[in-house]
Amino acid sequence: MKKRILFALIAGIIWLLSMAENYPYRSDLLWVTEPDHADWIYRTGENAKIKVSLFKYGIPQDGITVEYETGSELMPADKKGNIKLKDGKAEINIGTMKEPGFRDCIFTVEMNGKKYSHHVKVGFSPEKIKPYTRMPDDFIDFWTSNIRESSEFPLKYTKERAEEYCTDKIDCYLIKLFLNNKGQAIYGYLFYPKNAKSGSCPVVLSPPGAGIKTIKEPLRHKYYAEKGCIRLEFEIHGLNPTMSEEEFKEISNAFNGKENGYLTNGLDNRDNYYMKRVYLACIRCIDLLTSLPEWDGKNVIVQGGSQGGALAMVTAGLDKRVTACVANHPALSDMAGYMAGRAGGYPHFFRTKEMDSKEKLETMAYYDVVNFARLIKADTFMTWGFNDNTCPPTTSYAVFNTLNCPKEALITPINEHWTSEETEHGHLEWIKKHLK
Repeated sequence: MKKRILFALIAGIIWLLSMAENYPYRSDLLWVTEPDHADWIYRTGENAKIKVSLFKYGIPQDGITVEYETGSELMPADKKGNIKLKDGKAEINIGTMKEPGFRDCIFTVEMNGKKYSHHVKVGFSPEKIKPYTRMPDDFIDFWTSNIRESSEFPLKYTKERAEEYCTDKIDCYLIKLFLNNKGQAIYGYLFYPKNAKSGSCPVVLSPPGAGIKTIKEPLRHKYYAEKGCIRLEFEIHGLNPTMSEEEFKEISNAFNGKENGYLTNGLDNRDNYYMKRVYLACIRCIDLLTSLPEWDGKNVIVQGGSQGGALAMVTAGLDKRVTACVANHPALSDMAGYMAGRAGGYPHFFRTKEMDSKEKLETMAYYDVVNFARLIKADTFMTWGFNDNTCPPTTSYAVFNTLNCPKEALITPINEHWTSEETEHGHLEWIKKHLK
């Protein structure tokens, strides 16, 4: 009897802890959504049912009317309705899909004059999602030629010790890496294990997420260097990360608006697109890392999330020196997917008028992650969440399903555009298992 009571108590504690983890930070309101398939995945043609619960202060909200709307991911709703909660719970049939993809169900409730919303996405045969984006016939020639031209510029960089990010276990240096004879450069923080020996370290390239911003929290991933890796975290715009937040904000406001943002700059022409220099900069970063005497001569890893995940996969596709690739919810993936009547990838060009011109669509194809994914041969690990509206799961599946290399995935349905610290640490553990 005592064992049974103890077991029940432990089970109750575990349940409460799991509930607590799903609470929004310091929020009085908690939504709990439960698809009737535990993995949130259905076959095309199957109906998906969602149990929804609403708690305030941990108390089930009885008799509350919840408005809902459902439809294909990031598309206009095709069904709207409302349902009254009984004992804080209700069930909604959100329908099905004939073609592989995702449906979204958005819940809204008004309490005390304030609206609260939540959503949940479920997939229908997502393993069969194929990218809309096709590879241009001269895709490989285009990039081979540009890499060859870029490589003619000699490797040149400055290296300054960054004492504020050095510890008793790691050394850090501020790097300025020159890209071409136009004086263009990028900055980054290069982390070493303390007293690293010649030929002892795998190298890890970590590109940034989207935006014009400093390299935030450089020590967040210090455990890479603490565990024996050399890691380069860099920015893509040629802006010194030691500038103040105010200076970065001013620059971003001036040059990164909706209409003139860097991700749209030059999109009419593949040769003039802003991201061309960025993609080539990633290759030059690999040149730097593999020139270091402490590099072990074998392992070259790329790792990042969102735009950083995109750049990691681009680099792995273009540079055969890369031995392993880790990407969280990669941006710039199947960007033209909207042309197929479904969600496309960040930066969601088609939400802006006149972005679907022939010229822009042609340029996108030369910079879309799915086309670089077709070239990747390195071991690859991807993670993504279903509730992500920034880099929707449709586009992550389009990339993953395209990969023709040793690949693994960690799918975290409840995640929006974020990864937990546990998942982040798990990336390094995966990398360590795939060292050559």
